[in-house]
Amino acid sequence: MKTNILRAMLTLAVISIATTSSTPTFAGGQSRNELTGTSWKLVKFQTGDDATLVPDDGSKYTVTFGSNGRVTSRVDCNRASSTWKSSRPGDLQFGSWSRTSAKCGAGSLHDKIVSEGANVRSYSIKNGHLFLGGMAAGGYYELEPLTTQKRNR
Repeated sequence: MKTNILRAMLTLAVISIATTSSTPTFAGGQSRNELTGTSWKLVKFQTGDDATLVPDDGSKYTVTFGSNGRVTSRVDCNRASSTWKSSRPGDLQFGSWSRTSAKCGAGSLHDKIVSEGANVRSYSIKNGHLFLGGMAAGGYYELEPLTTQKRNR
C-alpha cells in the first residue's frame, strides 16, 4: 500500500514539474523563444568591411521564424527554407537551406545575402529591430518587424 502511495505521489510530482516548466517547446523539442512566430524585413546589411547595403524595398528580403522549427525567407526574386533553433537567447543556428535559384535583376542584394546569410550564428533584438550576426567576415543584418496592414472594406 505504501509503495502505491509513493508511486502516485512521484507521478503527481513529475506531472506537476512537467506542466509548470517555464520553457515551452514546439515540434521537434526545440524551446520557444522570442523569435518564434515572428517575421522580419531587411533594413540594411552592414558588411565586414563596413560597407552598408540598403535594399530598394526591404519587403523583398524577409525571414519568418515558424513555431515548428522551420524558417522561410524571401531573398529578392528567390525563396528559401530551412530549419532553425536557438538553444539559448542570442544563439541562432540554421540547418541546410533549400532555395530557388532565379537570376535577380540589377541592384539586387541576393548574391551577397545568400553567401553571408548561411553563416549567421547569433541574434539580438534592440529597440524592436532584429540584428543577425556572428558571420566569419563580420558584419550584421538589421531587420524590422514585417507588418501587414488590413484594409477596411
